[in-house]
Amino acid sequence: MVLEIRLSNFFSIKDEVALDFRAANINSANAKALTDSIFEETNTEILKTIAIYGANASGKSNIIKAIRFCNAMVFESHQHNENTLYNFQPFKFQGYDKKPSTYFIRFINNGVEFEYSFMLTRHKIISESLFYYPNGRITKIFTRDERLGTGKKDKYSFGDQIKRPMDVAENTSEKTLFISRASQMDREIGKDIFNYFHQKFILDYIGFGASAIESLTNQNRLQLIEAIKTADSDIVDVKIKMLKQPGKHYLADAKNLTLTVEDIVQDSIQITTYHKSSPSIPFDFLREESQGTIKLFFIMLTILDVVKNNKVLLIDEIEDSLHPKIIEYIFKIFNTGEKAQLLCTTHNTQFLNLKKFRKDQIYFANKKEDGSTDLYSLFDYSDFRDTMDLEKAYLQGRFDAVPLLNDSPATIYTLLHGK
Repeated sequence: MVLEIRLSNFFSIKDEVALDFRAANINSANAKALTDSIFEETNTEILKTIAIYGANASGKSNIIKAIRFCNAMVFESHQHNENTLYNFQPFKFQGYDKKPSTYFIRFINNGVEFEYSFMLTRHKIISESLFYYPNGRITKIFTRDERLGTGKKDKYSFGDQIKRPMDVAENTSEKTLFISRASQMDREIGKDIFNYFHQKFILDYIGFGASAIESLTNQNRLQLIEAIKTADSDIVDVKIKMLKQPGKHYLADAKNLTLTVEDIVQDSIQITTYHKSSPSIPFDFLREESQGTIKLFFIMLTILDVVKNNKVLLIDEIEDSLHPKIIEYIFKIFNTGEKAQLLCTTHNTQFLNLKKFRKDQIYFANKKEDGSTDLYSLFDYSDFRDTMDLEKAYLQGRFDAVPLLNDSPATIYTLLHGK
């Protein structure tokens, strides 16, 4: 599970921004009533969900995009060669395109807290480090700084947790993360961290190949149908059939996020649905169901897997093609779960309600005057009381993260008529 993420110099993010899943000390009656919004691990109270609000072009999607890129680096970078150019863009103004970008994540894996970070440009890794807290005290696993000399022994420093660490270092180029290479070379901690990012941190609901979709559907068939029915669909049965042509497996990284579910599974899997009014008549799911139903099916498939197995899920624009009641239902699924977590962006203001969300679960992304993204929590506004109307305050610009529109009749007339 995630405790904290920090990013700097990715896309519209210039200065460091932070997302903190560690629950704040809030003693209001509303917060005390929302006990299902948090869980405890290693004596720390942790949030199950965080929602980011912001105007269009504020950079909230860039936060999700940057996290996806950095996590994908862990399980892809061992494949990089000397010609690799990393698929992200630093902040373009004020010389930041020449400066390095940084990623830091604090997380718990198998009951142990870890801190992992790296710094990079679009061309190479500059530094990398991994620490953990095996007995409540911070302990170094390794550090790496490519600026410290010419030899690997100058650049790397190790604890005693990795067997023959210099063998891994000698096989780690400036294009590759050490933790990625350590996993490839069968080092236990390297494999544990790799598997956390690859298996526990789900970057989007399209991150499945066809065989995984078939397996997950068969495992969760009854719960999936019930979830879809609860969300007001009249689908009463779903059947999955693998086709002869094998499907590709796509990772939901920055390169593939424009793909639709249909792109991924249409040539390799056949999904048939049956409806309440005529349960014997089959429907070709990908061609005959609505986009909202298709998205609901796959997002529910993912959510059931995430919540049952205590994973982390990122979703950008969670309300896309889905009714607000369904979004509320998704939040309730996470709140009912044990230790699964959801990080999403949204424009839906009906969830700006302190009887539904704690202050530390609500973040705002705002574009600053220099074009960069700022990120802050409602908890930062100590003067905002629980008795105030949060949705109204947000729409009135109380937290800045709304579009500033000149929508006077005269302005609109000029827009339409050019006079």
